[in-house]
Amino acid sequence: MSKYVKNLIADDLRKRLEGVDEALLVNVIGVDANKTVLLRRQLREKNISLLVVKNSLAVRATEGTPLAAAFEGLNGTAALCWGGEDFITLVKEIVGLDKDDEFEAFQARSGIMEGEAVSRERLQEISKWPNRQEQLSILSGQILGPGANLSAQLRGPAGQLASQVKQKGEEGN
Repeated sequence: MSKYVKNLIADDLRKRLEGVDEALLVNVIGVDANKTVLLRRQLREKNISLLVVKNSLAVRATEGTPLAAAFEGLNGTAALCWGGEDFITLVKEIVGLDKDDEFEAFQARSGIMEGEAVSRERLQEISKWPNRQEQLSILSGQILGPGANLSAQLRGPAGQLASQVKQKGEEGN
């Protein structure tokens, strides 16, 4: 492949990856064509992109971007995954597919989060973190919890008092 063609491909990759700061590298070698179609469909339904790219071209395309650290010292073939609601959701989906028996050869290799390389073992840990939606629900529970407790504590005695007043009112009739 000539240098001109390599530069064209690298420019196209750079445009595709514009704005992508966090991604995962996965292995898709050994996944047959039919399962690859199923895998891509499942990922696309969750707004996750999968791109198989030659390492040297990926290094050229990501030079000077936060994704550059993902390709440092990378040997062997790899595919790039990015997208989803947030990085944790992406990691959960990819690690979940990694454990799925249907896609045995598919596996998460590493990733890039906040400009730093993330190992396969660290990805396993991150997959157990709460994603953005879960974090928001935890936060809203923590915000609303004290108010709900206070409300229950105020309603309890007030309910007893109302019950006693009602009883006294019925006795008077």
